[in-house]
Amino acid sequence: MYEYITGTLAEVAPAYAIVEAGGVGYFINISLQTYSEIEHCQSVKLYIHHIVREDAQTFYGFASKAERELFRLLIGVSGVGGNTARMIQSTYSPSELRNIIGTGNAVLLKNVKGLGLKTAQKIIVDLSGKMLDLKSDISDKLTPNTANNEVFNEAVSALVMLGFQKSASEKVLKKFFQENPDLRVEEAIRLALKHL
Repeated sequence: MYEYITGTLAEVAPAYAIVEAGGVGYFINISLQTYSEIEHCQSVKLYIHHIVREDAQTFYGFASKAERELFRLLIGVSGVGGNTARMIQSTYSPSELRNIIGTGNAVLLKNVKGLGLKTAQKIIVDLSGKMLDLKSDISDKLTPNTANNEVFNEAVSALVMLGFQKSASEKVLKKFFQENPDLRVEEAIRLALKHL
């Protein structure tokens, strides 16, 4: 079992990071939360959750142990896989997720792409008591970004990587950028994920 990988951040996008450690480049799936923490770093330490299947070995990386613990709680729910858990963590910040589970708002939770109402209800039932025990040291801060076009294009690319159609992503994002031209990448993607 891998605990963490420390190394040079060779490449980073809202959905993944490539970390070079010991001459090996590790492709690590990340959430928007982790992306916002590491996007401007040269070297990183990501806490790892390693999933081994017959046809693949997948790394999920997190900027903090608390975020990884939240991921592990989510994939512990029957019907929630690694990509769904990552999508949930990208759509809602940890505090929003705590609030949704605490209030039992399954309708809001099912807004996550690929999540049905039954699975959303199951997550709420399974995690309602466990979320209180989880440490709240996950930061909700976002790193500012400058060039509006660059931010828009990066947000569209991220949504396409997450499986959304480019045209639909652009349409939703244009609306948000018209309302708030100073949106940061992470904010834009979070908003889009709630409306796609």
